[in-house]
Amino acid sequence: MSVTGRWEWRGFGASFGEAETRLAALRPTRAEESDEVYLLTAGSDASIKVRDRVLDVKRLVAVDADGLEQWLPVAKAAFPLPGGDVGALLSALGLRPAEAGEVATLDDLLVAAPGLRAVAVRKQRTHYSVGGCMAELSVLATDAGSARTVVVEADDPARVRATVRELGLAGCANTCVARGLKALVGRRFAVIDVGTNSVKFHVAERHDDGGWRTRADRAEVTRLGEGLDRTGRFGAAAIERTVTAIAGMVNEAHRHDVDAIAAAGTAGLRIARNSSALIAAVQARCHVRVEVLRGAEEARLAYVAATAELGPSAGTRVVFDTGGGSSQFTFGEVGTVREQFSVDVGAVRFTERHGLAGTVSEGTLHIALGEIANELARIEGRPAPRAVIGMGGAVTNLAAVMHGLAVYNPDVVQGTLLDRREIDRQIELYRTRSADERRTLAGLQPNRADVILAGACIVRTVLTLLGADSLTVSDRGLRHGLLAERFARPSPAAVAA
Repeated sequence: MSVTGRWEWRGFGASFGEAETRLAALRPTRAEESDEVYLLTAGSDASIKVRDRVLDVKRLVAVDADGLEQWLPVAKAAFPLPGGDVGALLSALGLRPAEAGEVATLDDLLVAAPGLRAVAVRKQRTHYSVGGCMAELSVLATDAGSARTVVVEADDPARVRATVRELGLAGCANTCVARGLKALVGRRFAVIDVGTNSVKFHVAERHDDGGWRTRADRAEVTRLGEGLDRTGRFGAAAIERTVTAIAGMVNEAHRHDVDAIAAAGTAGLRIARNSSALIAAVQARCHVRVEVLRGAEEARLAYVAATAELGPSAGTRVVFDTGGGSSQFTFGEVGTVREQFSVDVGAVRFTERHGLAGTVSEGTLHIALGEIANELARIEGRPAPRAVIGMGGAVTNLAAVMHGLAVYNPDVVQGTLLDRREIDRQIELYRTRSADERRTLAGLQPNRADVILAGACIVRTVLTLLGADSLTVSDRGLRHGLLAERFARPSPAAVAA
């Protein structure tokens, strides 16, 4: 009889408010304590644990449109483990076993696979039955600290979704146990942002106070979305360029000895009919899963990144992040998000559609600006915000050109005030120059020379439609939001006596 995976939602945090109140009113189906060892690897979120000398492995096999994850049991065996089983397990995790012989103990397994990290976990678990699902409230205690976690699982994803809503958990992030433990015990993490125009890479180390120190930060233009607007598909060459870039970044992450890697894709992967081909190629070559972010989630993470370091401002604020395939908008005040959405307006699409990679006439520019305004109509007609914060390669390049930076300096770019007059000056600068001539301009990244005019037009149109005279530049981006969300240390949890 075939084994089917169960669908799961899990959250980590200090407490879960309404959910805990609801569960406390029910009769538990069972409560238990156990001592387990989880085996973690940077490139995989597979669930691998040892309890009572039995190795238990579950593999992620599917993620639905709502972010629910389906986990399939793939191995459950007592030590000693045959060499063939060990080799297959480690290969599936992207690790190369040092030897293929039998392993008699957990220590032998760790010697055979130096990429594995063993984390001892003391579990306190209470199980409930809710809405046809198994719900579990647990405390996971490690030497690095403890975290509280709640999980809802069932064979039917619709039941899981309904129960998560019923318990008031729909607004919490879904975080598998391996990722939650890595955030708890780890210190150094890597994030890869797979965009329509470029792939961005960030490695940071978390301090004890929760702050971050950057260890690496770079981007590589791969033009994944080349031709996407015309064909609705990624080209084979674009996929190969992008996978090669990601593989190099994963290798660099391992050289930095990171505890975990998170990779996420944005508009291009949402739009392309064959985005699964890229995801599968990355998984096969790098053993890293690329998560496809929904537009609203991308907007929310951009907001997290932008507002974390630029500080509070009274009144309404708008954060927008414009990329190669889309632009994300978040409207809110300090501590409150009112509205978030994504619009398929990006620099690559409009560059290809209107031939903006080189010199263009004023008439062509006027047509492009009009079309951009039409597609951004959703942001028009609102009260003028108190502050506008802009993110993304177009915005940071406009700031770098404004400062004439021969070498990009994020500390100079961060917080730059960019007004309409400066943006208009640069639009004219790019309109009257070929891509090669643009590459000679101080501050402009050479590989953005062909898309910078479209990007500047998008930024200018955003300010016009919002009724704002200027914006504050944030050098931070989606990768910083992913870092803060995926790898923030779970709040300390009190272990019940």
